Formats: sequence, structure tokens, C-alpha cells
Amino acid sequence: MERISTDQLLEIFTEIFPKDTSVAISDTRVYQDYFPSPSINLHIKPGDQIKRGSATYKALSLKRKIFSYVDPSVFGVSYFGLSVPILEKGKPDRVVTAIFPTRANYSLPNFFTIKNGDRWYPVPVQSILYLEAENRKAKVVTKNIDGYHKLNLSEIEYLLPAEQFIRCHRSFIVNVNAIAEIQPDFHSTFLLVMKNGDRIPVSQSYASYFRKQLMF
Repeated sequence: MERISTDQLLEIFTEIFPKDTSVAISDTRVYQDYFPSPSINLHIKPGDQIKRGSATYKALSLKRKIFSYVDPSVFGVSYFGLSVPILEKGKPDRVVTAIFPTRANYSLPNFFTIKNGDRWYPVPVQSILYLEAENRKAKVVTKNIDGYHKLNLSEIEYLLPAEQFIRCHRSFIVNVNAIAEIQPDFHSTFLLVMKNGDRIPVSQSYASYFRKQLMF
């Protein structure tokens, strides 16, 4: 099979992800190319060694696709990384990493307008209990009504106040003020019991980040 070029890999990733996504391409030792976005820049240079603890490093170590939070100790800024190893004869040959900011520098809104049925409802940000990824949209669950926002979960995450909302799973963002109880779950993860009775998982990828943010 013909080897996919760096340009082809970049084209594939830039079509899939939002414009504020940075992309890094590496072999098994060093970064080969780096394409920063205005929203997140790790200041990687071609030829830089792959750093221990980075999303790229984790994907190479596990030899599989990973989605991971990376704290500021690695590059000086926190980010979420989706790293995909490109295998040749069963072994990693290159890794493509999409780099997402944990929060973008947006003016934070006071409310979101969600759709329920054929109607739209403005809901205050403070009333949101949690958000869930569903059919490439963000399902917004509030105290009084549920509905869908036109942005997806990753896009809407940047518009939420970081001191109140935290990502706990690839598919969930929760309002920490709406958590009634945190229960231990299998594989060193947690289960969140929300004040409305809904149960939200904390995935293994986010467990360490979640504990650090909530200081327990």
C-alpha cells in the first residue's frame, strides 16, 4: 500500500477538526512538522524530541489512538491531544496529533439558546447542569429544560467559564456546582451523581485531571 504523505495527513486532519486546532506530525523519535493555530501553540519545532508525557508520547507507548489531557508541565500550557499512530507492518511509523486548547480566549456568554422540538429557548449558563455530546451536537441539560445547541461539545467548551465547568469525559462536561456526590467506579475512575439524579461517568483519560481540578 502506498505510504500516505505528510501533506495528505495534514489535509485529512484540517478537514475534520475546527480551525483552532494545531497539528503535530512526528516519527517515533522527533517531530517532523508542526502547524500551530491562533488558539493554541506549543511552539514545537521540526527536529524537537517527543516529550515524555505528551499526547504523542502516550500514543507511541500504547501503540493506539488516544485522547488525553496534558498538563502544563510538559509544554508550559495545558491542552487536549488526539493522537493517532500510523502503523507500518504493525509498528508505529508516524503519529499525527490534533491539539485542542482547554479554553479559547472568547468573551463568555451569559446564556445559550437551545432547541427543543421546533422551538428555541434562551437558558442562563448558571442553570446548566451538564452537557453531553450527541449526534455531533451538544445536548444541554438544565434545571428546567433540555435541548440542543448548534455547536458541538468541543466548540461550546471554550465558551463556558473554566472555574465552573469541567470536562470529565470525551462526551460530557459538568457544572461542578451541580454535582451532588462523587462515587468511586471501576478502573480507578469515578461516577458523578448530579443534583437532578443523573449519573455521569468520569473516564480514565480525565480522572487525574478531574481530581486535580477538584482538589481531592
